[in-house]
Amino acid sequence: MIEFLDGFLSTFAAIMIAILMVPLTLAAIRMMTGPGYADRFVALDMLTGIAVAIAALTMIVTGRREFLDIAFGIALIGFLATCSLSALLEKKKEDGQ
Repeated sequence: MIEFLDGFLSTFAAIMIAILMVPLTLAAIRMMTGPGYADRFVALDMLTGIAVAIAALTMIVTGRREFLDIAFGIALIGFLATCSLSALLEKKKEDGQ
């Protein structure tokens, strides 16, 4: 029973990684072609969220816990990037007024 669940979970995680490639591609396109800075920041935040999900699913498929450390690092860098870019956007808004 455990072997069946382990195989099923690994297969499900691999399928989810393949499915997550679609929003990853769309968010990357949005980040490159976004009409404004705010759109690009939201796309960057979405990219980091998808990257964290892919790292966690890769951990399930491979069974290596190091991918959770990678997911944590990506989440931390994404959070800091979002905070700094939003501060930059706020400063740019103040300078424009």
